[in-house]
Amino acid sequence: MHLRADHVESSIPVLRKLVRDNPLGVLTTAIRSSIAPFIQSSHIPFILSVDDEDSKEELGVLRGHVARQNPQSKVMIEAAQASQSSEPNVLEEEVLVLFTSAAQQHYVTPKFYTETKPVTGKVVPTWNYAAVQAYGRAKIYWDHKSEDSIAFLSKQIAELSEHAEASVMGFTGKGDRQGSWKVSDAPERFIELLRTNIIGIEIKIDRLEGKFKMSQEMSLGDREGVIKGFAGLGTETGTAVSKLVKERSDLKESQS
Repeated sequence: MHLRADHVESSIPVLRKLVRDNPLGVLTTAIRSSIAPFIQSSHIPFILSVDDEDSKEELGVLRGHVARQNPQSKVMIEAAQASQSSEPNVLEEEVLVLFTSAAQQHYVTPKFYTETKPVTGKVVPTWNYAAVQAYGRAKIYWDHKSEDSIAFLSKQIAELSEHAEASVMGFTGKGDRQGSWKVSDAPERFIELLRTNIIGIEIKIDRLEGKFKMSQEMSLGDREGVIKGFAGLGTETGTAVSKLVKERSDLKESQS
């Protein structure tokens, strides 16, 4: 990820929040194998766990699951079994998970640059977005008969469902909001059968990088034009991007 000074976000709590607000990550591995391509990616929803929520430094652990039939799963299982790591089933090479804010990304038209465009015309389109990249070593829970894998997957599935039902869907059971769906609502045997068809992945994050590209590289006048332009679109995404551009613009001004 290219992290120019205007766009970089180094606050770990801010980065953890973006991950939790946008749990669908792109898991990317680079593993040599005779059965699949070297580089593979899959869209995987993750849970981010930390021991101390007040910590400004703890990166945390990502936990997710992948369909066993996925070619990426097969390569990770093969690599985990062959790994020479001191910890069983830990991949030797690091993996990457990319998270992008779904509600805070948008094409930026040059028409929004109300300071520069009328004077020089030297403006071009771009794209505003907020993203986090997490790097770390992955432990693969591939043996569906082992107690460790059963315990990991049972916990991961339950916690992911709870997070998505409450935080994504808003099913909190409070006020007029309906209660959440729980794994226990499904037949136990049905869940057991499904569990045999997935593998677990646990990534201890070693590096967390974040980028909020929200027109900070532009002049104040152009940023104000972007804020007004997105607000004027009258869409949810436009309003969200307008708000974030203003927040990042105000932050830049306070630091200058």
